[in-house]
Amino acid sequence: WAAKSVEERKNILFEAAKVMQKQRAIAIAVMARDAGKSVSESDPEVSEAIDFARYYASHGVENTDSTPVGVVLVVPPWNFPYAIPAGGVCAALAAGNTVLLKPAEYTPLTAIKLGEIALKAGIPEGVFTVIPGKGSVVGNRFVTHPKVRKIVFTGSTEVGKSIMAGCAQQVKRVTLELGGKSANIIFADSDVEKAASAAPGAVFDNAGQDCCARSRILVEKSVFGKFMAHFETAVKKFRVEDPSL
Repeated sequence: WAAKSVEERKNILFEAAKVMQKQRAIAIAVMARDAGKSVSESDPEVSEAIDFARYYASHGVENTDSTPVGVVLVVPPWNFPYAIPAGGVCAALAAGNTVLLKPAEYTPLTAIKLGEIALKAGIPEGVFTVIPGKGSVVGNRFVTHPKVRKIVFTGSTEVGKSIMAGCAQQVKRVTLELGGKSANIIFADSDVEKAASAAPGAVFDNAGQDCCARSRILVEKSVFGKFMAHFETAVKKFRVEDPSL
C-alpha cells in the first residue's frame, strides 16, 4: 500500500466516498440499529464520513513528502461509529499506512460496513482490517503489539491514560481525543428565551452521548426564574422513540 503512488491512493479514497454515498441509506439503517441513533442524526454523520474521505484524498496529494509510519490502530467511540472512524482511517490510508480498526464493543456492525465499503472501493484486502472485540482484550493486544506504530483513540480519559501508558513503553505515536464536560452559561443580558430553547438539544441530542454535550447550566440569579419557565417548555418537546422513524 505504501508503495502505491499518491495518485493511486487518492483515486481509491475518492471511490470510497462514492461508495459511501451510494450506500448512504444502508449505513443510516445500520447505525440506527447498531447505536440507537435516530435517522435525522445518522444522516449528517454519513455526510461527515464522506467529507473525510474526500478531504484526505486531496490532503494526500498536497503532502507528497509524508512518510508512512506503518500499522495504525484506530479505536473510535460508540456514539459516532461512522464518522469518527472514517476520519482516522482515511487520514492513515492517505498517508500510505495500513490500518486496524477496533470498533467500540457496542457498535461493531457500523465498522464492518466501513470495511465492506473499503473493499468495494478497491482498497486491497489486509490494508484496512476491522477487528471487533473487547477493548480490554483486542484493544490492549494491539496497543502493546510492536508492529503497531501509531494509535488513534477517541473515548474516555481513563482509557486514554491507559493507552498513552502502553504507547510510552514502546515510544509509539498516539493521538487522543478524550472526554469533556461543557456548560451553558446564561447571563442576565443574554437572549434568555433563545438560550433556554437551545439548552435541551445541547445535551439531549444523540441521546446525550457527546463529549461536547453541554450537560451543565449556569444561570445568573436575576433571570433564573425566566430561564426555567422557557426551559421546561423546551424539554417537554423531546420524545424518546424508535430511532428508525
